[in-house]
Amino acid sequence: MKKMGMPIIFLFLLLILSSNAVSRVDEEAQKEGQDHVHKPITNYGETMWDMEEDEWQMVGKKGNQFVVNGQPFYINGFNTYWLMMFAADDSTRGKVTEVFKQASSLGMTVCRTWAFNDGQWRALQKSPSVYDEEVFKALDFVVSEAKKYKIRLILSLANNWEAYGGKAQYVKWGKDAGLNLTSDDDFYTHSTLRSYYKSHVKTVLNRVNTFTNITYKEDPTIFAWELMNEPRCNSDPTGDKLQDWIQEMAFHVNKIDPKHLVEIGLEGFYGPSTPQRLQFNPNTYAQQVGTDFIRNHQVLGVDFASVHMYADSWVSPQIADTHISFVKSWMDAHIEDAEKYLGMPVVFSEFGVSSKDPGYNSTYRDTLISTVYSAVLNSTKKGGSGAGSLLWQVFPEGTDNMDDGYAIVFSKSPSTSSIVTLQSTRLALFNSVCSTRCNWSCKKKKMLEKILYHDEL
Repeated sequence: MKKMGMPIIFLFLLLILSSNAVSRVDEEAQKEGQDHVHKPITNYGETMWDMEEDEWQMVGKKGNQFVVNGQPFYINGFNTYWLMMFAADDSTRGKVTEVFKQASSLGMTVCRTWAFNDGQWRALQKSPSVYDEEVFKALDFVVSEAKKYKIRLILSLANNWEAYGGKAQYVKWGKDAGLNLTSDDDFYTHSTLRSYYKSHVKTVLNRVNTFTNITYKEDPTIFAWELMNEPRCNSDPTGDKLQDWIQEMAFHVNKIDPKHLVEIGLEGFYGPSTPQRLQFNPNTYAQQVGTDFIRNHQVLGVDFASVHMYADSWVSPQIADTHISFVKSWMDAHIEDAEKYLGMPVVFSEFGVSSKDPGYNSTYRDTLISTVYSAVLNSTKKGGSGAGSLLWQVFPEGTDNMDDGYAIVFSKSPSTSSIVTLQSTRLALFNSVCSTRCNWSCKKKKMLEKILYHDEL
């Protein structure tokens, strides 16, 4: 497979030609009297991603696309989960700024991070409904700093895993309160534990940012709320327990905050409601973890779908060509489902490869990223549900102690940086030029396809 990396001169030439193409398609649209909305692209840094204050509005959803100000908003983004923890310490707070600055310079527009740390070191929630104000101020800083760099945030509200507390911590709190609990999955079913989680949601959504004086639920910097990172309920392969929890919590979030989008945080595994789709799962175990991609995302109040991709964890640890073929089929299946059955956008909200994998090299990583980006672009040019992707994960220099093997440091990875920048460029051009009122058939769209979706000039 051909890599999408490119030298700087090529990128510069693409930007010049793209700007000229925008002018040409605008002239054609005006001749035909069509009502197309666009912003002239005259300066790469100022108009492609920077917005004036009055344009910083909530991200919404129209059919299977995200929209901002009535225009499509396809995303190229990243994960950096530890931002709140680093912001809580003066000695590491600058790393938060570095992450946003680097990502913004490459045109990335969305970051997914944790809005939880339960009962652990430097915890946000020290015990049910008891918070560390200094850590909450750290989260305030993350939100305010993201806004400075025009990066929107997906804030995850809890963890399936024990890191940063997770559902296991909620169960421990329940046991400390005298509840008779036998499994970490009691998090999903016990009324007291549900009330703990719902109280946390209410506290975060109603938080008034000490830096901006904006309530979280009113802040356009927040792209969406994520119910939980990678929820699973292994004790119930039927999926009924988790489905019931999703229904209650999606309603709860929307009741408090009807303005922001809501997603679940699922990995994307198919379950018993769609036996014909089980073939796309990476292994047979995936259908036994209590999740059910299509059924879960049909819950009222869930606005878009999430999918994760880790061929090196799910298929085999040894780097192989089969990983790329899995990623392609995994993405195609979920984009198709989002269009046919869900009528919503789908974000591939975690993907990456570990440098610790046998056979790993940076060329393979670039190939993987290019594969994901190509699938998103193929959907974009059809006005499809493939709404974007989020790398796992972006780090600044000097944070090696946090690296799980998946860290990407852009300053040390020029080829990867070029691929990311090109994807951002293409999506930003599309977002800026085409309006949802084009119905995806206007001459602008046809011209954009010539400019945006070819690897060579």
